[in-house]
Amino acid sequence: MLKKFIASIVMLVFITACTNQQSKEELSFSSWGSITEVQVIHKVISDFEKQNPEIQVKFMHIPQNYFQKLHLLFAASTPPDVIFINSLYLPVYADELIDLSQIFDFAPFYEKSVVALSSGGKKLAVPRDVSNFVLYYNKNIVKSPKITNISELESVLSKATTTKHWGISFERDVFLAEPYTLTLGVDKGINFYKNIEGKYAPKPSDVGSSTLAQMFLDEKLAFYLSGRWMYPKISSTAKFPFGIILFPGNVAADSSGWAISKNTKHRDAAIKFVKYLSSKESIDYFTQTGLIVPARIDSSHALNNPKEKVFLGSINTSVHVERGKDYNKNRDKLNKQYFN
Repeated sequence: MLKKFIASIVMLVFITACTNQQSKEELSFSSWGSITEVQVIHKVISDFEKQNPEIQVKFMHIPQNYFQKLHLLFAASTPPDVIFINSLYLPVYADELIDLSQIFDFAPFYEKSVVALSSGGKKLAVPRDVSNFVLYYNKNIVKSPKITNISELESVLSKATTTKHWGISFERDVFLAEPYTLTLGVDKGINFYKNIEGKYAPKPSDVGSSTLAQMFLDEKLAFYLSGRWMYPKISSTAKFPFGIILFPGNVAADSSGWAISKNTKHRDAAIKFVKYLSSKESIDYFTQTGLIVPARIDSSHALNNPKEKVFLGSINTSVHVERGKDYNKNRDKLNKQYFN
């Protein structure tokens, strides 16, 4: 009898566990990210699930070719419920995302990050971070650069360019030319940018099989134009003292955040999850790990390193760039026009 009773209890527990598991609402969530970032995301998901045991988040980590794979998921009408997205690609999916204007309170976020993640007058994603261009520099090559305009930048580059190292990074891409065109105007900015190649910046043949990031780490570049996403690698790998300064002009206001698919069958759960992701508690945590410059104004205190304060300063010098759905196609056309 005792054995039968114990067996019944065990079976009841098993059935209850299975029933509870089946009754959970499953929410799909996609993002890119490094191993470190994925660990942080898993922690945030785990905390959310503890507070919301009725919801299970299925994390879709897509480390490479993120938007190509996302495009295929949309084409197959199987997009994730919650999508991590950036302002560069958001317009492409604008018609496929829920307008969050009346659902979320956007007051705690930098207005420029909200505008960057909007399209057609609709707020389509809740910002997580800001990721504007800045200039990293090697203090062994350039001691304390005081650069307030493009003319001063060129003067510093002329002195920093030697047989041992180039002055600044360069890629044949209008996206990397934006700080110059936004500051000097399109024609003058493109001409200035094109003229630094081979003069103050390496040509593709000089880069070879390396990358510009690696050239900077190898002390073959005095300045490296990039964003917050490169900070973890540079800070952990550089064997020389480095600094960060604002680009001496305007930069595009770029941001990343969380959007919700119109196709979701779990609208309420998706909203609840994004509210948790974008809460001060979560954004503080993302910031404290060193992964982001927060888009929440009240999380800026969580930046641990004084160097990172420069990224907050870039918000003031940033301007909105209306990219549109065909931005990437137009980018390819302009690259052929200007750099071929």
